[in-house]
Amino acid sequence: MHKVAKQTLIVALIGLITFAFAACSNTSGGGGTGSTADASVAAIVNGKNIMLAEVDKLINQQYQGQQSKLSPLELAQVRLQVLDGLIQKEVLFQRAEREKLLPTEDEITQAINTQMQQAQMTQEKFQERLKETGQTMESLREIARKELAIQKLQDRTNSKITISDKEVEEAYTNNRDAFINKRGVELAAIIIDPADNGMQNDAKSELEAKQKIDLIFQQLKSNADFADVARAKSEDPNSNVNGGDIGFATEAELKQNNFPADLISQFFNTMDAGSYTSPVSFNNRWYIFKLKRKQLQDENLNLESPGVRQRITDVLVNQRKQILNQALLEVSLNDAKITNNLASKMLESPNNLSGPRPVQAQQGAPSASPAATPAASPAASATPQTSASPAASASPKK
Repeated sequence: MHKVAKQTLIVALIGLITFAFAACSNTSGGGGTGSTADASVAAIVNGKNIMLAEVDKLINQQYQGQQSKLSPLELAQVRLQVLDGLIQKEVLFQRAEREKLLPTEDEITQAINTQMQQAQMTQEKFQERLKETGQTMESLREIARKELAIQKLQDRTNSKITISDKEVEEAYTNNRDAFINKRGVELAAIIIDPADNGMQNDAKSELEAKQKIDLIFQQLKSNADFADVARAKSEDPNSNVNGGDIGFATEAELKQNNFPADLISQFFNTMDAGSYTSPVSFNNRWYIFKLKRKQLQDENLNLESPGVRQRITDVLVNQRKQILNQALLEVSLNDAKITNNLASKMLESPNNLSGPRPVQAQQGAPSASPAATPAASPAASATPQTSASPAASASPKK
């Protein structure tokens, strides 16, 4: 089974706040034509200015205030990459706007509230994040507006995708080795982290974490529903959102992620499906695991095995989405009038590519989510996320 790297919802929310659409809150007002001679204007997209200050602000967020360590050549390269991402996003948003695909105010509110709820962020922590990233609720709503508009544009394009039975069968025939259920276990988990995660009722020390996990264990012994307790009290976003479900992992994957040997033995030997463990501590966290299913031997799957056709279909759909989203971007770029002043100035001054150093902003702003760096292709944002494996959710925090 494929392992998917864990991405916490808190980081996703921070990424939304700090993402490349900081351009929407620029000081130019967004409507002027700008001048190619104006050094403060990095680029112009159909008359909309993207300011160099916005580019440098995102770099500050990405490098957590340490961009002064970049060499002049590195800074020049990063500026071009960040600006390229801002241009791509602005082009796609303007296309969505022309095609009347803007979200409603209620949709924007719902998107922000959903992110906050899934991240279990307190209002205090949320306001702190806004302050750290130099944002306001108004600018956050504008960022969300643009993200949702682009998603609507991509969704409309991707809705035309159909996968035939023949394509599914050919994909299976050409990849038979990928369709094997390995020996392993499917788990759910309630996870308590002694670090301060900014969540509601968050345990903030080892003592508080131990007390909280013990109370949860007593609650489960009183026949509380595991999924309900996980949603209410687990401090791992993936576990919390999915009612504790963290997916399937092979025995090798469990070992790679530091699961204690006696715990692995319990999963495969003494535990029955539906039972759960006592609190256990490793990887600097406390866990209670529920065994949902165990696979004691490798099993070859065929096209009629449960879930196989859907799994192949999902992969084929996602592959087409990535290609279509890239094609959508290319067409949108071709239709746009873009002036990249930053690149032009570099050509004019090849011995001073980085130009003036950006003013050092206040340190402490969290970096953007790796999946949402300005250099990333917008096509990537349309790829559906799958549940992380137990190995990912229980791996050491970095």
